[in-house]
Amino acid sequence: MVTAEERRWRQERTRLNRRRAELGDAADKLYPGAPRVGSTALLCRPEWIPADPLPLESVRLLWDEDPTPPAVTGAEAVLPDGYRTYSEAMGALAAPAVFENRPSYRLLAADLTGHGTARDSHGDLRAGGPMLRLAGACYFEGVDVGEAVAHELAAEAEGLPLRTLVGDPCELARRAALPAITTVTIRRRARDFVLHWRDPAKVVHAGGLHQVMPVGVFQPVTGDHADDLNLWRCMAREFSEEFLGTGEEYGPGFSYEDWPFFRRLEAARRAGTVRVHCLGLGTDPLTLAVDVLTAVVIDDEVFEDLFGGLVRVNTEGRVTMAPFDGRTPRPMQPAGAAALELAWRHRNALLD
Repeated sequence: MVTAEERRWRQERTRLNRRRAELGDAADKLYPGAPRVGSTALLCRPEWIPADPLPLESVRLLWDEDPTPPAVTGAEAVLPDGYRTYSEAMGALAAPAVFENRPSYRLLAADLTGHGTARDSHGDLRAGGPMLRLAGACYFEGVDVGEAVAHELAAEAEGLPLRTLVGDPCELARRAALPAITTVTIRRRARDFVLHWRDPAKVVHAGGLHQVMPVGVFQPVTGDHADDLNLWRCMAREFSEEFLGTGEEYGPGFSYEDWPFFRRLEAARRAGTVRVHCLGLGTDPLTLAVDVLTAVVIDDEVFEDLFGGLVRVNTEGRVTMAPFDGRTPRPMQPAGAAALELAWRHRNALLD
């Protein structure tokens, strides 16, 4: 039996999924003085946006084995009786097609300018070039805060208590900020990019919105966080899954070096026909999701060789090609809009 409280929660969740673009605009207005990425709604800090695109390999990933626990966990959210966390309620009452508590990375601090202005979870300054400081986490830790603050906005909760408790969305160490990698993939000569419409029946985050592709939560392929701390390898898995429709299970003993798709992709990268850059970092005002913004430019012939079987529909939504001409499809997730705007700003450096 579903209680009246559970029905109301489910109705609010449906309202959130149907009105994400509108609610995103409302959330944006809650942070009037915060810096943004260009003209988009994506929140940021000055040290998160480099002046020029960074070769991905120049971004150091620093591992924190013993981070300070987050001050806000989402246990403070208002939920129907009997549910301890937002992810537990979502799994029982409104689970999307893919909803698993997989190992993920938690972002503690970031500085993509290399100026040494970022602090880690212990309050220490970190210098020495562009860096992201990370620790281990699980996927539901991000859901329990991010989707809960979006839900209370959809429910018009008085005072938005959980959002107020979180405070500054760009204070990463205060919550479990699980970064995704948001990639705008551009064919160099055709001057177009891969566009994704995210089906709200299939995804937890950003359903009903357009997005660049691939996009995926930064996660290890196994449960060993420190052993698989590599942005490019995670991106390669997302290329395979989202572009070619392959599965997300890699099995015991998986090796990137023995994976034919990765060997071809890596060979093209080494040859310079696939070029990978980091453009910046930002926080979504609605869900507080954190995205590492990247651009991958691929020579047309190599794109056809790698992705000639580009799917039209994948496990998360509909796939098309769109012109890379400075325009942004609407409605679009802020991270995708920001990645497109930064890629357009740096188009000469990326495409020439």
